[in-house]
Amino acid sequence: MAAATKLLKKSLGAFTQIQQCRSNANFSASASVGQRNELFNQEQRRQRDAVGRIEKIEVRYLGLPEDVTLVMNSNISTPFNCAQHLSEGHCKRSALALVDGSVPWDMHRPLQESCTLQLLNFNVSEPHVVNKAFWRTCSFMLGAALQRAFRQEANLQLHSFPGPNIKSGSFVHDIVLGVQNWVPTKAEMRAISAEMVKLAAQDLRIERLEVDQELAKEMFKDSRYKSEQLPSIAQQNQSRVTLYRLGEHIDISRGPMVASTRFLGKCTVSAAHKLANEGPSSAFYRIQGVALPIGFALNHLAYGLLEQRAQKLNSARMPNEPFEEQRQMQLS
Repeated sequence: MAAATKLLKKSLGAFTQIQQCRSNANFSASASVGQRNELFNQEQRRQRDAVGRIEKIEVRYLGLPEDVTLVMNSNISTPFNCAQHLSEGHCKRSALALVDGSVPWDMHRPLQESCTLQLLNFNVSEPHVVNKAFWRTCSFMLGAALQRAFRQEANLQLHSFPGPNIKSGSFVHDIVLGVQNWVPTKAEMRAISAEMVKLAAQDLRIERLEVDQELAKEMFKDSRYKSEQLPSIAQQNQSRVTLYRLGEHIDISRGPMVASTRFLGKCTVSAAHKLANEGPSSAFYRIQGVALPIGFALNHLAYGLLEQRAQKLNSARMPNEPFEEQRQMQLS
């Protein structure tokens, strides 16, 4: 009896240690996310305060119900602010802006000088630009969903997401997991898909912020892969790094992205392909999915074909290829 009691106490002690380790790991990850967001907030405030004397600009809106010239504030007013002067419908429908007829522009990114402005939705006659932004946003949201879905002990590390290619049939996010033989179940894939849907339901504004290389290093000092990629990214952009944020999730991307997570409609995370081992106990995985913008509907058969296509390995740049040789990516 004494021996049994001693064994039980020993087991309980071990269990307590395991729980404490998990608690410490969760606290560490939470602290890292919190610090990254605080640095983002500080730099966002600093840039706003640095605007100084407000200069007026003329923004010539081109579109329905009629062309109109708006007087806005340089480096403060955004395309979304312009939409607010037009109608509530413009605010709800506009996913992306087009400046001077050719430059895709985030809806919440301040305009810098007088320009022409078009507000894009998914029903425009030439949707290529907004579709690419949507696909890129899906990859960005997938990274956030993966961080929500995996437990801390899985040792998930986000690597990157290649540039959007609609013709590939899938949006992508590459990750590293602390296991070399993960074969996801249907239930696990549905759980990740559900996290994407939850993000869409939250209608999270997608924010853009450009920072210098040193601040980016500080923000991602706990992320091995982001830290390795930052020098090449900054070199291609005059020592600057472009960040995006939804909720508390921050990642690196050259953008642009759509205005909010609510533009995601039907979504399926369809496949996870192992790409290569990474060290003695980890591996690269490519997570793939397919989605429709909100308001678009397909019958079950047609959408099922899209899901099947999205299961095939996406042939975009592999994460274990030399990062420096790829100028296409600022992680996307």
